[in-house]
Order: sequence, then C-alpha cells, then structure tokens
Amino acid sequence: MIPNPFLGVLYHWTGGLASASCYLPFRSIRKWSWETYWLIQGFFSFLLAPIFAALLLVPQVAMILHHTPWHTLLLTYFWGLLWGVGGLTFGLTIRYLGIALGYAVALGLTTAFGTLMPPLFAGEMPALLHEIPGQVILFGIGVCMVGIVLSGIAGYSKERELSAAQKKKTVAEFNFPKGLLVAILAGVMSACFAYGLATGKPIAALAHTDLLAHGRALEWKNLPILIVILLGGLTTNFTWCVVLMIRNGTAAQFLGKTEDIATLHPASIKASGLSLNYLLCAAAGILWYLQFFFYSIGQTMMGKYDFSSWTLHMASIIIFSTLWGIYLKEWHGTSSKTKVFVGLGLAVLVLSTLLVGYGNYLNVKFIPVG
Repeated sequence: MIPNPFLGVLYHWTGGLASASCYLPFRSIRKWSWETYWLIQGFFSFLLAPIFAALLLVPQVAMILHHTPWHTLLLTYFWGLLWGVGGLTFGLTIRYLGIALGYAVALGLTTAFGTLMPPLFAGEMPALLHEIPGQVILFGIGVCMVGIVLSGIAGYSKERELSAAQKKKTVAEFNFPKGLLVAILAGVMSACFAYGLATGKPIAALAHTDLLAHGRALEWKNLPILIVILLGGLTTNFTWCVVLMIRNGTAAQFLGKTEDIATLHPASIKASGLSLNYLLCAAAGILWYLQFFFYSIGQTMMGKYDFSSWTLHMASIIIFSTLWGIYLKEWHGTSSKTKVFVGLGLAVLVLSTLLVGYGNYLNVKFIPVG
C-alpha cells in the first residue's frame, strides 16, 4: 500500500473530531452517577464497537488473534490496562476542568510521551535526526507542543479570571487543583495506547496478509489490535466503576432506581428517561471508539514515520475540543488576552499537523516505496 500522508492527516482530523465530541452526550444524562454512565459507555467503546468493526471489515479476525504469539497479546493487553488508567482519569479531568482546559493539559503530556517514546525505544531517533523528513516531523512535533502550551496558558488565564460561580456555570464540578492532578496522571498513562499499537504490530502484519488474500482494503489492518488494547482498557475501567458502585450504592441506577438528592428519598427514572440515558451512553461510547478507528486508518497512511500519527491525533483532538469549548461558551467572560491565546493555540496546532503531514510526504516522495 502506497502511503498518503495528507489523506492520513484528514483521517486523524476526523478521529480528533470524534474524540472531542464524545463527552457531549454526557451533558444530557440525568440522575445517573459518573460510574454508572461511564461503565455503560465503556461497554460500547471498549468492547462492542471494536469487535463489531473488526468482524465487519477483517475477514478472519478471530483466526488472526488465535495465531498471534501469546507474548504479543499479553504485552499489548498490558499497555491497554495502563492506558485504561489514563482513559479513566481523563474522564475525571473533563469532569473537573471542562473540555477546553482538560484536553489541553492532559493531551499535552500524552503527545510528548506517546509520540517520542516508541521511536526512542526502537532506536530510530538517530535516523530521524539525520534525515530531512524526520527533521521536519520533529519540528512539527515541537510546534505542536508550543500550541499545547499556548492552549494551557489560555486555560490557566481563564482559571484566574473567572469567578467560582462563572466556572461552575459551564463546568458544574470545576476544581482546578484536583483536575490538574488527574490531568497529569491521565496525560502520562494515556500515552500507553501508542505503546500498545507499537507492540501490536505483529497482529497488524497477520491482518495485512489476511486482507491481501481476500482483496480487502489494507487500511483495516490495525483494527484487530484495537480489540486487544481496548479490552485492557475495559478491564481497568470496569474494575474501578464496580468499586465505586459498591462504595456509593449506585448499582440500582441501571434499572432506573436512584435517590432524590434534595429529599434523600428513593426515586426512579421514567422509562423514557432511562432509555435516553442508555442511548446517550451508546452515542458517547461509539464516538469514543471512532477516534481510534480513524486513528488506526490514518496511521497506515503515514508511511515510515507512522509514530508521528500520535501527534496528529492529539493536536486534532485539542483543536476540536477548543472549538467545542468556544461553542459551549466555556471561554465566555474571559479577557481579550486569554482569547488571543486561545486563537494562537488553535493556529499553531493546525500548523503543526500540516508540518507533520508534510514531513511524511517528503519521506514518501523522496524515498522509494517497497
């Protein structure tokens, strides 16, 4: 398959839009605790969607996973477990910081760790530093980090300028110290997804052979890897949500039974409201999965330096999450200076995705394929 970096950038932008949008359905869920709706969306995003997509698009996905060496499956699953911690705390980050600030802080760390660690471990960094395409990509990654810093400055400025009442109007549980702590943990651990994709390459190789034999599109070859990584993520999230349900006594919410906080008396959700909650969780879960679906396709388009896909993915998420934050008026009431930082951050992040895409294009153009 001939790489197409600019088409890959478009796929990454689509994945970024899906990721930035996946928390929106949660805003309309009523009378459910965080652990209840998070677990429901997790079954859709971590289990049902990846299995369904792989079965639909990869002819012999079960056989591929069966023939994958156990150490590859276990290592990929292990990185998924650790990534699950990042996904779990990322949800808490959005809960405490909001979409715009939460994404900027957490994804800044994720970008740095998730992009640079795989080539460092693989010993590819010296080659990157001595090849023009690699230098352009690394420069693009640096520009991305500048854009993330600008977005973070905008978020910090917002936190200082708005009153507690203004913050809670757009982010009901706004808590900067607690949010910053979980954002750092989310950022470091979320990078493990990139490591899982790197260790799962033998799975992709088997899928490549299968797709080629059946005349299917080779872009789907990473989908079986997602099953393993996301299963690890489900394990972590399921365990923590069950712990919270036992601690908070919220398991009955699945059946529509809840507690009226104002009166502390048992109450129930109407059948229509309960169904709507499940549908909203399904929508959030499918959107969450689609970010990785499009990421996995975009990565196949990037060529030799496919590790740079992680930067493209993270930058795209921050771009669209910032736009959603503007639409939802999370920046309403801030100063002109803060809004300038928001605009600069967006512009620099868009530039970074173009630079990384151009670096991959130079590699495809000047280095013979195959």
